[in-house]
Amino acid sequence: MKNPLYSFAGILASAGLHLAARFSPKARLIIEGRKDTPLRLGRLDATRPVVWFHASSLGEFEQGRPLMEAVRRTHPEYQILLSFFSPSGYTVRQDYAGADVVVYLPSDRSSSVRRFLDLARPSKAIFIKYDFWPTMLYELRERGIPTYLISAIFRPDQLFFRPWGKWYLRLLTLFERLYVQDEDSRQLLQRHGITAVSVAGDTRFDRVIEIASAARAIPEAASLEGKVLVAGSTWPEDEAILLPYFNRLGSEYKLIIASHEIHEEHLQAIEAQLTRPSMRYSQLQAGATGDYDCLIIDCFGLLSSIYRYGRYAWVGGGFGKSVHNTLEAAVYGIPVFFGPEVHKHREVRELIQRGLGFVLHSEEDFAALLQRFDDEAACREVAQQLERFFAEQRGATEQLLSELF
Repeated sequence: MKNPLYSFAGILASAGLHLAARFSPKARLIIEGRKDTPLRLGRLDATRPVVWFHASSLGEFEQGRPLMEAVRRTHPEYQILLSFFSPSGYTVRQDYAGADVVVYLPSDRSSSVRRFLDLARPSKAIFIKYDFWPTMLYELRERGIPTYLISAIFRPDQLFFRPWGKWYLRLLTLFERLYVQDEDSRQLLQRHGITAVSVAGDTRFDRVIEIASAARAIPEAASLEGKVLVAGSTWPEDEAILLPYFNRLGSEYKLIIASHEIHEEHLQAIEAQLTRPSMRYSQLQAGATGDYDCLIIDCFGLLSSIYRYGRYAWVGGGFGKSVHNTLEAAVYGIPVFFGPEVHKHREVRELIQRGLGFVLHSEEDFAALLQRFDDEAACREVAQQLERFFAEQRGATEQLLSELF
């Protein structure tokens, strides 16, 4: 029997979103975007089966993308429906060629969920990493639609495992099977009575390996000579440590910085902190010339290719809520530095344990790391170990494809 808390939670979430829309442009985008969903779902061919992938945001999309593209390649009989909760995923990938239809996830109210499933008619549903919506999961179970969770990771501090979170834990029983990243997650779930669990690894490894193999050439980055640090997805908290110290480094050190936010105010703030010559990527594209020690990337879409030009990388976010994608940098065989907020990420903890990723708290830590990797032998050792690490971790996509299709 359906838990009444599920319906209440859906109503509460919907009301909260509409209230937030008065102040939040993102909330307004979700509400407006959902109005297009029925029209978009109408493009599905009623004579062909549909597999539905759901990603909360852009990061989860990238995590699930290898499996989506493998299904597209090996099982062309399926149409692929892709949904997002967050505008940061939908606005960037609403025209993703790997899916037949891309939509916003509906509100988790019974009427909205039923209408969505009536129009989508999925043969199976695949949720990427997380984003658990009670009414939707219950309705999928009621309709007999096999529903799976992939690339998930669980930690003891999550709501599922708190004394007051048992109703939330029950949501996990609505999945046909949970495919988790590691054995720790499987054992944690088992201790709490969730047994339909398999360890399949993390599809992000397959994705970053694929991205690295197809990395584009960036001549403007390649032209920087010396010891190049690539700083990706940085926030002001990262830059407050990074930029003053970079100013004091010798001329053999160069910097490429691609901050998490590239609006004009933030770009000017970066430039104001630099005392060494810098150039924006867009200026070079427009024909500007001159010597520069720092290249500021002021557009999206280049970072995963730019890491290849670094001797080392600084991945941002670790001084805020959580570090960003370290694998995008590490796949190129370079040591990766980041702030201390890493507990949510299994792969980051493993990089640290293996001596391939490095937490820093201050300029002094940063200075010590640069000095350590001035040694060519130390860099080669990291490169060799990272190659082995990625070889060990790849293959989650193949396993999921085999088991789910």
